[in-house]
Amino acid sequence: MREHISREEALALLKKHNKDHFHIQHALTVEGVMRWYAKELGYGEDEEYWGIVGLLHDIDFENYPDQHCIKAPELLREGGVGEDIIHAVCSHGYDLTVDVKPEHEMEKVLYAADELTGLIWAAALMRPSKSVQDMELKSLKKKYKSKGFAAGCSREVIENGVQMMGWELDTLLERTLEAMRSCEENIAQAMDQLA
Repeated sequence: MREHISREEALALLKKHNKDHFHIQHALTVEGVMRWYAKELGYGEDEEYWGIVGLLHDIDFENYPDQHCIKAPELLREGGVGEDIIHAVCSHGYDLTVDVKPEHEMEKVLYAADELTGLIWAAALMRPSKSVQDMELKSLKKKYKSKGFAAGCSREVIENGVQMMGWELDTLLERTLEAMRSCEENIAQAMDQLA
């Protein structure tokens, strides 16, 4: 087990640099998805570590959108975060803003799933239920293929991530949807407490 900051410390650090509810909700979503993937892919003992990486992955985005993944190391080091987490956080900006390549399977999952969580969340908001619980893969694939839908969610990044992992796109879509189902209720409760 790696030494790393606690989840509570990571959440406090996130909130220090992020006030917008959208950014906090996205961080909590990616945290939940990363925790699910850690268990699913056989890294259960590192579930909290994967979650902390997910929680902190966009730490610099709200205040420094033009320096995303460039400003992050400074903010994370100030918060006492280790270099392994810093590398993982920065790797999701690979080929976009930084040349820190995702190496570990966890980094590849973050790279591929981060953008996809945004697209899935946007699709959920279009549903009468406003939830992923009743979303089907077929419906998600239709939204994914529609270039105008959630245009800010880069299909190219998602597909590069799928290639890095050696998966099929459908596998990533289905698993990430399942991961988001697993944490949706906890995130809703956490966001209610922030309101």
